[in-house]
Amino acid sequence: MIKSFFEPLRIINRKAMLALIIVEVVIALAAWQLSGGGLIPTPLKVLQTLGKMVQEPSFIDNLFSSVVLTIKGMFISIIIALVISYLSIIPFFNPIARFVIKCRYLTLTGLIFLFTLLTQNGHELKLSLLIFGIVPFFVTSLLSVIDEINKQEFELCTTLRMNSWKTLWEVVVIGRLDQVFEVMRQNFAIAWLMITTVEGLSMSEGGLGVMLIRANKYVQLDVVFSTLVVIFLLGIFFDFILGKFREWLFPYTKLSTRN
Repeated sequence: MIKSFFEPLRIINRKAMLALIIVEVVIALAAWQLSGGGLIPTPLKVLQTLGKMVQEPSFIDNLFSSVVLTIKGMFISIIIALVISYLSIIPFFNPIARFVIKCRYLTLTGLIFLFTLLTQNGHELKLSLLIFGIVPFFVTSLLSVIDEINKQEFELCTTLRMNSWKTLWEVVVIGRLDQVFEVMRQNFAIAWLMITTVEGLSMSEGGLGVMLIRANKYVQLDVVFSTLVVIFLLGIFFDFILGKFREWLFPYTKLSTRN
């Protein structure tokens, strides 16, 4: 049984995998507890701080602010990315889509002043930077999905006497809708990672990022670690929800999983 955990390409059942995860987590927490102390808080200290933090009235407000901003940014970003990706099949728009892909190498730090001039308030600034940071990664993933479409699917549509627009709708839009949800799930981590950065640009609305920055400023590392735990657990939760939502809408996607 133990030997199978170290064999490549070996598929183990869910109970064994769950047991393995629990053991590794316990080992990691034990190592952290033994090596902690001083400036670095131990897991027990983080857990105590977390219990106090979630009971504070401002915590729910900050949590709600971050979640709403992230969901709003994700929704607008996926709409923009889908439009750009679908239009990329038209030769005129393909260079634009390729340029958007390259924009993922631009750092937000050098663009803050520009976006400050283009937006009217702090909320718009944070939302704009979040969208600008997410869209290139969405487009990159979506174009990869489109590029992997088998040419035989397009040839089949031609055989069925479909015009180019009908082919686009059937093969690219409808035929790859399940993969759009997978792209959303994979790239949500980028949006959730960026939220703490953009929230620091305007602290008036609060947010988990604001809590993190203030705790760092006053070297409250127990609060920092507790906030990171919340961010980490919420990220896992949203990843799980998006995955289950995809399986609910497209049950056949379960058949493609290796285990």
